[in-house]
Amino acid sequence: MMLVLRRGLSTAISYAAKPLISVDLNRPATNQLIPLHNRWHPDIPSVVSVRQGDVFRVECVDWTGGQIGNNDTADDVKNVDLTRIHYLSGPIEVEGARPGDVLVVDILDVGPLSSAMWGFTGIFDKNNGGGFLADVYPNAHKAIWDFSGIYATSRHIKNVRFAGLTHPGIIGCAPSYELLSRWNTRERDLINRCSHSHHQYNVLANLPNEKGALLGRLKFEENKEKWQKVADEGARTIPPREHGGNTDIKNISRGSRVYLPVYVNGAKLSLGDIHFSQGDGEIAFCGAIEMSGYIDLHLDIIKDGMSRLSINTPLIQPGPVEPRYSNYLTFQGISVNDKDKQYFLDATLAYRQACFSAIRYLKRFGYTEEQLYCLLSAAPVEGRIGSIVDIPNACCTLSLPIDIFSFDIRPETVEQNNQNISRGQLAKTTF
Repeated sequence: MMLVLRRGLSTAISYAAKPLISVDLNRPATNQLIPLHNRWHPDIPSVVSVRQGDVFRVECVDWTGGQIGNNDTADDVKNVDLTRIHYLSGPIEVEGARPGDVLVVDILDVGPLSSAMWGFTGIFDKNNGGGFLADVYPNAHKAIWDFSGIYATSRHIKNVRFAGLTHPGIIGCAPSYELLSRWNTRERDLINRCSHSHHQYNVLANLPNEKGALLGRLKFEENKEKWQKVADEGARTIPPREHGGNTDIKNISRGSRVYLPVYVNGAKLSLGDIHFSQGDGEIAFCGAIEMSGYIDLHLDIIKDGMSRLSINTPLIQPGPVEPRYSNYLTFQGISVNDKDKQYFLDATLAYRQACFSAIRYLKRFGYTEEQLYCLLSAAPVEGRIGSIVDIPNACCTLSLPIDIFSFDIRPETVEQNNQNISRGQLAKTTF
């Protein structure tokens, strides 16, 4: 039995988490004994029910549902079916939760499944997913990481070892009909307004799509009309939204508390997309170390919490457990592109430029640019907005822990550490 202290309370949670939702990695994600889902909609039925104060374990498949293998080719990344993601465990009905409440979720523990002690980082093909730097790195690549306790290493990016800050990339409650309609309306409007704009992504938003839709216990053969309605309206799981969703906040880890707005009766909590580690921004789209894993949870409810706390988006108390690195190199970016074109307080561009600064520098030590793109996505780097007021340039920084490398990467050592050294090679496509 384990004791977990709850911040701000004088009592402790005494628990041995009971498995509530289990997954079988030998079965397809579409055919689990407790069905999964990959769309947000209030009519997706709950698969289990819990009470306020319950402690339980939820297992999750990786976000692609097993489409990516532990091998040395990136063909699976190039051809991944993005209509089928993300596979989420839930919805979980929370008895007594009502619209306007806040669901208090304590993350007691999170980790990889013992049967799958590995994960992957991918650079997606520009024509199938893309990513933050897809205009510069358009081809699919992959790195496999092996886990040893809290540490990750990769045969594809050698001489690197770091501790993971393990967390769920996705956590959120089901939207109401009204909120769902707002999501779909505004994202459709974005496409209509800006589809002509030049950007590094092939699509601006992923609208509802029945192709690849998995709706939990709602089965097409049992209720075709309702299934079709939910598939036509169900929001994709790609972005974060008011309910939480795909936030990819690396600090929602062990000991964290998440306050989630409740929009429907029973809250209908879902989660998944577990990451062993991730850098701020998860810049490569599939940039975290993606894995199948488990999460131990404890739930409370704050009645009328949305009005009492004046929130309509999640509130987060990060936990006390995270890798503690004391030595960093910090790279700066400003809102001026590589063609010397000035932009006004563009923090997105500034962070891109900080990433490129890090990649150019670290390339001197024998890594390829694509290896470094994956590394900056997966390692526990810290991203910051340094300045957002000094017109015309926003300033963003990316801080990389020096001690994750098995050699010295400080500027004084560049010349002695970059001579004819093999740092491995990312998995590439074969065609």
